[in-house]
This record gives sequence, structure tokens and C-alpha cells, in this order.
Amino acid sequence: MLKGFKDFLMRGNVIDLAVAVVMGTAFTAIVSSVTKGVVEPLLAVLGGNSQLGFGVTLLAGKPATFVALGPIISAAIDFVMVAAVLYFALILPMKTVQKRYLARKGADSEKPVPADTELLIEIRDLLAAQAARENKESTRVHSPSA
Repeated sequence: MLKGFKDFLMRGNVIDLAVAVVMGTAFTAIVSSVTKGVVEPLLAVLGGNSQLGFGVTLLAGKPATFVALGPIISAAIDFVMVAAVLYFALILPMKTVQKRYLARKGADSEKPVPADTELLIEIRDLLAAQAARENKESTRVHSPSA
């Protein structure tokens, strides 16, 4: 039971899925901060919330609003940090473990040649021998006799 679980983990699908989920979550933070920092201020300039916007007074009586770049930059830094931690804490060690596991597995037993490959090798050898025989016979028939 544990061997099957270990083989399942060593395939890499679980690690890839975990990395995808975490990276997706981190990227969601970037998207939401871009929405809060850029899209909402643009909408506020057009007549929405008076607290968000470009930093320009477009209509008389409305105060100036600003694009918030701080949340976008901090979300991008968070994303890069999460990606680095995932790579160095999960991906790199998992690749090392996989290499060791595959090297040990290969050293324990040689891979058996599949039956279909063996059959194809035999067919190739038989065809080569037959072609060589036919080539010999054709040169013997066509050669001039003395």
C-alpha cells in the first residue's frame, strides 16, 4: 500500500498539481490588486466612487483620486516569493528524489524488452537475411559464365 502511494508521488503529478494551485492563488492576488488599483480608479473617474481614480480632477466639485500602485507591486513581489519558495522547497528536492529513485530502480533490475519490440527485432533480422540471400542469388544468376 505504501509502495503504491510512493509511486504515485514519484510520478510528479501531485507536485505539479500542488504547485499549480499555489501559483494560481498567488496570481489571483496580483489580479485582484490590479483590479483594485487600476480598474476601479478608472471606473471611479467616470462617475463611480469618488475615493478611487487617476489623481486628476475631471469634473468640478469632485476631489482628485489616485491609482494605487502599492498593492500591485506588493502582490507581484508576493507572487515571485511564492514561486521561489515552491521551486526551492518542492520542485528542486522532488527532482533530486526522483533522480535517486529512478537510478536505484534502474540499478535493481534491468528493464525487460517488451514482447512487441522483440518481435519487431526478429522480423527486421529475418527481412535483412532474406534480402541478403536474394541479393546473392541475383548476382549469381546475372553474372556472365566463362
